[in-house]
Amino acid sequence: MASASSSLLEAPRPTRLARPPQPHESTPYKEDVALGLVDPRTEGTAPARPSPVPRWLKRLAGPVLLLAAWQLLTWAQVFDPRTTPAPLTVMQAAIAMVASNELQTHLASSLLRVLQGLALGLVLGLLSATISGLTRWGENLVDSNMEILRAVPNFALLPVLIAWFGIGEQPKVILITLGVWVAIYINTYGAIRNVDASLVEAARTFGAGRRELITSVILPGSLPGFLVGLRLALTASWLALIFAETINAPTGLGRMMNDAREYFRIDVIFVLLAVYAALGLASLSLVRFLEARLLVWRRAFDGT
Repeated sequence: MASASSSLLEAPRPTRLARPPQPHESTPYKEDVALGLVDPRTEGTAPARPSPVPRWLKRLAGPVLLLAAWQLLTWAQVFDPRTTPAPLTVMQAAIAMVASNELQTHLASSLLRVLQGLALGLVLGLLSATISGLTRWGENLVDSNMEILRAVPNFALLPVLIAWFGIGEQPKVILITLGVWVAIYINTYGAIRNVDASLVEAARTFGAGRRELITSVILPGSLPGFLVGLRLALTASWLALIFAETINAPTGLGRMMNDAREYFRIDVIFVLLAVYAALGLASLSLVRFLEARLLVWRRAFDGT
């Protein structure tokens, strides 16, 4: 009996899983070090080579080379300046528009519409994706309707929105909301349903309840998919803005685009295209910033 009790005392204890790192903690746990685990916040897939040139500056190499080639081809008279003005001509038109405060006024109106539609679309997309992704009854009620909404181009709903809400601000904001809603829902729902089942089973094995399972495993695991949806939603919002501002908009970038098209102001059209490109790059930078802060636990390939 004594030997049996001593053998039980000397039996190896089950390995305890290390606690997940918390955002406010910068040092690894002792059990992490003992188990030989790697802190993904400090260790990458490969040691990064120090570079004197910032990463964001390297990303501008492509657009700068494109502008330089465009300017050279214009000087070589390959492009017709009446249909394809040189970058310097476009820059002069942009400076004139900024000096007259015309560009800032229209840009502020467009940004307000996009922010309103983006906020509503994010709330609706996250709510519907969570209900549909976590429950089967939610999937039965929501997913089919969202697939129908996805199949119908939201621009085709423009006449219906005008008939329902008139030609004020409401149909413009709703059109942007629909584009954001679909992009957020599709990607977030797919990310929730693609969370590794082994992680869910492991959490249940260690006694995680339903609420803890959702907040600590499923939702964090679906975060990368949500951020992909956010990228697409931002792109969809700017695309929908152009069509939304054709609904009798007194101000906005879309209104400026229509006026420039009617008066054949090609230089103004290229200025607005550059503004849309800058807004798109700013949106992409915002998502990259969120990824760098929210996905510190994910170790992904970063190029060679």
